[in-house]
Amino acid sequence: MQLSNRLNAIEASPTLALTATANKLKAEGKDVVGFGAGEPDFDTPDYIKDACIKALKDGRTKYTPVVGIEPLRKAVVDYIKRDYNLTYKPENVVISTGGKHVLYNIFMSILNKGDEVIIPAPYWVSYKDIVMLSEGSPVILQTTFESGFKITPSQLESGITSKTRAVIINSPSNPTGVVYSEEELKAFAAILEKHPDIWIITDDIYAKLIYDGRKFFNLAMLSEKLRERVIIADGLSKAFSMTGWRLGYAVTMNTGLVKALEKIQGQSTSNATSFAQYGAVAALNGDLAFIEKMNKAFIERRDYLFETLSKMQGIRVFKPAGAFYIFPDIAELSKTAKFKQLMEKYKETSVSKAFSAALLEEKMVAMVPGIAFGYDNGMRISYAMSLEEIKKGMVRMGEFVRALY
Repeated sequence: MQLSNRLNAIEASPTLALTATANKLKAEGKDVVGFGAGEPDFDTPDYIKDACIKALKDGRTKYTPVVGIEPLRKAVVDYIKRDYNLTYKPENVVISTGGKHVLYNIFMSILNKGDEVIIPAPYWVSYKDIVMLSEGSPVILQTTFESGFKITPSQLESGITSKTRAVIINSPSNPTGVVYSEEELKAFAAILEKHPDIWIITDDIYAKLIYDGRKFFNLAMLSEKLRERVIIADGLSKAFSMTGWRLGYAVTMNTGLVKALEKIQGQSTSNATSFAQYGAVAALNGDLAFIEKMNKAFIERRDYLFETLSKMQGIRVFKPAGAFYIFPDIAELSKTAKFKQLMEKYKETSVSKAFSAALLEEKMVAMVPGIAFGYDNGMRISYAMSLEEIKKGMVRMGEFVRALY
């Protein structure tokens, strides 16, 4: 039987595939250290779970409006006003089933065939594929280790064409942990203000996971001229440790886009889970002190990884400023004779895929290859796991790297 041709344009999520492989090996009794999961290892706080349980007991188990319950839309608005000093109304908010669903709805709503979307690389794995599913064309702006994995204003400007329909900015970044400064974002704003037909999507899913005294900024916060065109894509998965709850939200001042998002969602999933939405109300309205405790643990893990990876021959790494990933560069390591033999063994043309495959087979350590994020000389290491497991994995990786010299 025939399947859709659109499947040929995309791949299965490599992060989910790697996590599934690691879990399968663990189920077989193998001692696998999995650095692949993009979810906090902390439990959802009890006050959030209690609100969900209460909603269940109160019979909040029916359909809700497609765009979400009014208390949650208001909670999103209050949260954004309180923490980022941005003023919206509940009717500017659409609740969806996770951040990925938010982005899918956005691209399905704004793109026509051949429309271009500017995506800085390394990028989150799903950006490119969702754009292509929406019949758009990804325009990848490649960065380097030397540039700190950041695009420059001139790169952004050179990437804009008459077909550009949107640009997406993810800061703090998955997979690199990069955080753009206020000055850097203002430079982007100055360019985008000259192009009134371009949507700006700011993926703020890691906004609360930011370290070393840095402050979070997005383009809606920094440019009144752009605010009408900025779409905030966010959710509760990361900062609130609610990945399995599948709750995300889009915020836009454009009422036409709100209606478009509602139409797309109304013909796909309808509303997000009813009782989960009540848990989200409690999360956004509650005390966020637990996030600081979580960040303290992430910083300790990040610092250990940075110091350990910095000492490995052939590995270059910088200290991430946010999220819970570190992204070492293995370009020098890949030049060794033994690494080239490794690529021949696995019949791989991709440096990062060969590294990932060999590390898993020889040392039972799972990492997502950088090629999945548009940068083949890198590897994404998640530190959303215990420090004990991280240390075990780094000992094994150190042995693996030394054996390549």
